Amino acid sequence: MVKKVLLICAGGLSTSILMKKMMKYAEENGFELKIEAVGVTNYDDVAKNYDVILLGPQISYKKAEIQAVTKMPIDVIPAYDYAIGNIANIFKQVDKIYPNK
Repeated sequence: MVKKVLLICAGGLSTSILMKKMMKYAEENGFELKIEAVGVTNYDDVAKNYDVILLGPQISYKKAEIQAVTKMPIDVIPAYDYAIGNIANIFKQVDKIYPNK
C-alpha cells in the first residue's frame, strides 16, 4: 500500500525539507510513499491526490478551515518533532490518522 501524505506549511519551504527526510525514511524502511509539500495558499488544488494531511505547527490555526474544505484526515505535526525532523514520530502520527489501515 502506498501512503499518500500532503504536507502543508506557510510557504512550502520548511515542509520541503521534511518531505525529503520522509522520502528517505520510507525508502530505508521499505514502504511506498507519495508525498508533496505545499504552501497553505496552494493546498486545495492538490489535496484530492492524497489520503492524509499534516500541517506545519506554524499554521495550526488553519486546521479547522483546511479540514472543512478537504474533508480529509488532518493533524498538526508537534513543534518539537517538526523542528528536529523526528521522522519516526511523524510517521506514527500518519499511521494514527490514516484511513483504512
